[in-house]
Amino acid sequence: MNLHDWIDELCDVLDLETEVDEGLLNDLSELAHDKVDVHAGPVIAYLLGYAAGGRGAGPVTIEKLAARAQALAESWDRPADAPDPDDVDDVVPADLPADLVIDVDSVLVEDDEDDDEDDAPAPSAVTR
Repeated sequence: MNLHDWIDELCDVLDLETEVDEGLLNDLSELAHDKVDVHAGPVIAYLLGYAAGGRGAGPVTIEKLAARAQALAESWDRPADAPDPDDVDDVVPADLPADLVIDVDSVLVEDDEDDDEDDAPAPSAVTR
């Protein structure tokens, strides 16, 4: 059994009436894998399919969507291990005034043992 036969069988199992350009998907997935991230191949194929299905797209529209995805992947210039700019902490200045520096080793949190009635039991997990 070759890939095309497997795709036909998969479409039958998923109750899909569609044609799949496996060459297009393979090339696009490989490009995303190489230029973006090792896990980008399946993601780009999934999202292309989702976009095409949501539009009821025919072959011409699918090729246009694929060309847009390809252009993004080809122009991707961030290394796979680069942090997301939204996740990077702001730089903390090294010259903070002495009154703003906290010695975290000297900070202790004490438990008030005399006030046991304020300690509510932890909520238990709900079981069915």
